[in-house]
Amino acid sequence: MLEKVQEMLSEALNLPIEKITPDAEIVKDLGADSLDLIELLTQLEDEHGIVIPDEEVEGLKTVGDVAAVLEKLVK
Repeated sequence: MLEKVQEMLSEALNLPIEKITPDAEIVKDLGADSLDLIELLTQLEDEHGIVIPDEEVEGLKTVGDVAAVLEKLVK
């Protein structure tokens, strides 16, 4: 799941994939804005047929956080 999130962020933010580490903060380190994050989460939800609860979304800061929530919800 981590690789999928990294690929999507790399494409959306036009960044080299090696810069998108699990510990990288999506907004602070990768330069995404809140709209970028919402688009990423919406795309992931659509792709996997899930809904990420709002309380989970509020805690998503790093690439690893997003991957962890996806792994928990996609089972």
